[in-house]
Amino acid sequence: MFDRVFAGLDPSALVAAIEQAACEEAQAGARKLAAIAELAHSTVTYDDERDQWVYDSWAAAACEVGAALRIGQRRASGQMRMAVALRDRLPKVGALYGQGRVSARVVSEITWRTRLVDDHQILALLDTALADKAHRWGPLSDAALTRALDALLTRYDPDAVTRAKDAVKSRDFRIGSRDDPDELVSIYGHLLGCDAAVLSARITAMLKEICDDDPRTMGERRSCAVGAIIQGQDHLPCRCGSPDCAAPPPAKSNVAISVIADPAAIEAAQNLIAAEDRAQHAELAEHEPEPEPEVKPEPKPSDSRSCPQDSGVALLPGVTILPIAALAEAIRNGAAIKPLWLPGPDPEPHYRPSTKLAAFVRARDLFCRFPGCTVPAERCDIDHVVPWPYGPTHPSNLHCKCRTHHLAKTFADSWRDEQSPDGTVTWTTPAGRRYTTVPGSRLFFPDWDTSTAELPPPAQPPPDPDRTAKMPKRRRTRAAEHAARITAERHDNATHRALAEGKQRPDRPPPDYSDDPPPF
Repeated sequence: MFDRVFAGLDPSALVAAIEQAACEEAQAGARKLAAIAELAHSTVTYDDERDQWVYDSWAAAACEVGAALRIGQRRASGQMRMAVALRDRLPKVGALYGQGRVSARVVSEITWRTRLVDDHQILALLDTALADKAHRWGPLSDAALTRALDALLTRYDPDAVTRAKDAVKSRDFRIGSRDDPDELVSIYGHLLGCDAAVLSARITAMLKEICDDDPRTMGERRSCAVGAIIQGQDHLPCRCGSPDCAAPPPAKSNVAISVIADPAAIEAAQNLIAAEDRAQHAELAEHEPEPEPEVKPEPKPSDSRSCPQDSGVALLPGVTILPIAALAEAIRNGAAIKPLWLPGPDPEPHYRPSTKLAAFVRARDLFCRFPGCTVPAERCDIDHVVPWPYGPTHPSNLHCKCRTHHLAKTFADSWRDEQSPDGTVTWTTPAGRRYTTVPGSRLFFPDWDTSTAELPPPAQPPPDPDRTAKMPKRRRTRAAEHAARITAERHDNATHRALAEGKQRPDRPPPDYSDDPPPF
């Protein structure tokens, strides 16, 4: 396709084709959101008894959207929020999007930054102003686009502009960033001064215990010391390699994580450790007297060229690639290498899978098995496809589901899943659409055969008349929770603005929204 569709066109015609395609792309995106908005309008309720369910009508619609778009539940819900906002709150911006005059990026930012506007008259004024300006915002950077939107919001509704909170209340500590290289993970955030002083003192004490012959730089030593503290250790192991080193050995950590690695990755890590040790011993040998030279026969020349070696793959929890250098570091620090248990043909005699069976299912699946869902297996439930005791506790009848999709399969009407011995799962939606997912391990370990025993056709469980009564309940509906959070954030913004202007805090207290919804 790419070498034929526009062959022979001059640069002017090619640029025109690019502009036309961008316009059509925006129009297609608008049609998609219009369909999502109509689905939400026709299926989502706000005062029905089922709106007290954890798996409410909004979650049900998001499952349909997620399966159709092959995206996770959170992203599907975000698409629904954007679609409903364009239909009900910002119709003029929606019309501009439908004409292909604004991009999906601009529309996404507009719907997000205006989410706190709760006055319909102000919203109508904003919609008009945004429709007049948004088509000129495409060239802006992300930061400039945010500033332009906040400037417009400040004119009409200053309390809808998201503002920073007090420094102590907003302190946070994050692990990982989108810009991290594979080898390292950044940590950043704020600590109280006393906590920071204690951490600095612990690092300093640990560095004093290792000897001067440790080959690591001071920066590497500090990083390793923090890693040892995270693992609950009081000492940092020395790397000098001397049997006479007086540095104390580290205590074993009571925290364990599982790394999935194929044999090639383990071999590559062990080879790297051996190479590093040889280099260190060679450096030490330079300071010792030279031994008598040893005469060795010359190797025979060879015409064979070395082929690239497959260094394998290793995965951290959360399906994060662990580079070979980091895997070697973990092995050097004492990580145990255990082969993954492979299940046999016999099922386990109880409902809850054993630890080794659960480890196999999570390693095979890696993600929630719902179409498009990317929730890591470590945060998923292990579900019986055919419910226990009618279906056995066997890997051919077990797979991972995040809590939302587990509830969908268990309580919602017409969601059905079928599983093959190789781990393939076929879903049928309430609308009759069929989607197939394969184990996530196939993406990273294509040579690993995860097939398990073929099970005899199980008996299907009878209908449960009390099924819906067992649905977990919300403390308040999704709509009420959404409204409470908007009111609370507007109050925080008004407080921040009043303090910045030297005024008193607003008298109106923030609403109580301590009844947070369950985490699914």
